[in-house]
Amino acid sequence: MNRKEALELVKSEVSKKNLIKHMLATEIAMKFLAEELDGDPKKWGLAGLLHDLDYDKTCDDFENHGILSAKILSEYDIEQEIINAIRSHPNHEAYPPETTMAKALYSVDSLTGLIVAAALMHPDKKLKSLDSDFIMRRFGEKRFAAGANREQIKDCEKLGIDLERFIDITLKAMQSISDDLGL
Repeated sequence: MNRKEALELVKSEVSKKNLIKHMLATEIAMKFLAEELDGDPKKWGLAGLLHDLDYDKTCDDFENHGILSAKILSEYDIEQEIINAIRSHPNHEAYPPETTMAKALYSVDSLTGLIVAAALMHPDKKLKSLDSDFIMRRFGEKRFAAGANREQIKDCEKLGIDLERFIDITLKAMQSISDDLGL
């Protein structure tokens, strides 16, 4: 599956524009992380783009989130490594991530949401106005973007990247497509 086909699939399965933007943010962050961690940016990007493919169908049945995506994607020409990463990202304990790509997807998923929340609280609501220090300060505020799982994000250290560097890579990635994200 190429990116164009993946994006068409996302648009056919996902109804909420903000969720599609989250998936785009995760895609670009995964591409940047692949470059940092000697991964394949195309594969990692596909994992990021497709990671919440089933969310419309599983938002009220979270136990099946990721599992349904894996079933859907098994019908397409897509590498098993990508499918496994997508299956494990919300079900980290039931399906432990086995690859660097899967571990990165698990950590970056929550971070993109935290960065969007930080942008929205900034006076101009633009990603370009943010820096890693600003995000780090928000990261330390437990009530800020409470849905962004800090422990999940801190798992980036298992990749050999410290938290501040992980935030910096993800922020720069998202800034590179700020127009697509509307931020």
